[in-house]
Amino acid sequence: MEIKNIDKLNMRGVIVASPEQLTRGLELAKNIKIKGEFKNVIICGIGGSALPANILDATVTTKIPLYIHRDYDLPASANEDSLIVCISYSGNTEETVSALEKAIHKNITAVAITTGGKLEKMCEEHNIALAKIPAGIQPRSATGYLFSALSTILNNCGIIDDISEDILNTAEELEKINSNLEKEGKALAKKLADKIPVVYASNNFKVASRIWKIKFNENSKIPAFHNYFPELNHNEMVGFTDKKMASGFYVLIIKDKKDHERTLKRMDLTSLILKKKGIKNSFIETVDGSIILKFFEILLLGDWTSYYIAINNKIDPTPVEMVEEFKVMLNK
Repeated sequence: MEIKNIDKLNMRGVIVASPEQLTRGLELAKNIKIKGEFKNVIICGIGGSALPANILDATVTTKIPLYIHRDYDLPASANEDSLIVCISYSGNTEETVSALEKAIHKNITAVAITTGGKLEKMCEEHNIALAKIPAGIQPRSATGYLFSALSTILNNCGIIDDISEDILNTAEELEKINSNLEKEGKALAKKLADKIPVVYASNNFKVASRIWKIKFNENSKIPAFHNYFPELNHNEMVGFTDKKMASGFYVLIIKDKKDHERTLKRMDLTSLILKKKGIKNSFIETVDGSIILKFFEILLLGDWTSYYIAINNKIDPTPVEMVEEFKVMLNK
């Protein structure tokens, strides 16, 4: 069976074109400039729409405290000195809509990033700044748009330094290596056949391990787990004691040569112990370059790996039928 007969909504095309999102996102938000002496920034989002906030928090230093809110309403830290950033790809995510409603009710400065929906209508009605990004793909596949738009807004507000050049360079480099990453991801997908992936990373890259886990869930439609060093050496690794039970897992270790030297040693020893237990594992090493390039290169490899697991299992990687079914049930 040809790939196009499985990948009916052309996720492969979305992954191929994903580096362009980083460049486009900068343009879409360049004119959003919000005045204010903010003392904290609260980014409200959930699911794929919250991932850019996690990446930014892991890669960029903010000049004021940054909080990520994955829930209804607003956290207790929200006040008149806050900047509320509401991110919902669809514009209809009920948790994020409720956050914007609460910001409006409390007269707290807000800005939104979305493709449309309720968020866009609320922004129009209440004269709230809006960065509108292209629709037509899954929220988890729009990370480039959302990250670049978010970073541009925060830079324009003086909350972070300008990282646009780094983003442009990252997009250019990803274009060059994308085909090689596809080949690497395709090969890795074969290793993971009939296994449950467990993705480990240093504390610096734990966000990347989490996103890999999410991509395995939503693209590959399989269970997956993630954790980070050194924490996992104090608890989770003991869970691999029973060889029979642990044999169904495959451990992937994201490794950056600039990780703490003791963390690097922990990674090597963990790999060794797992192999002695008969548990297959592999290292995934980051490329040389900026922290933003490293993150997006690793994430792009995760896209390809999770994509080809789905293809190998003859599953369309795009739809998330369980999520859609759950939303229908929730609204009854």
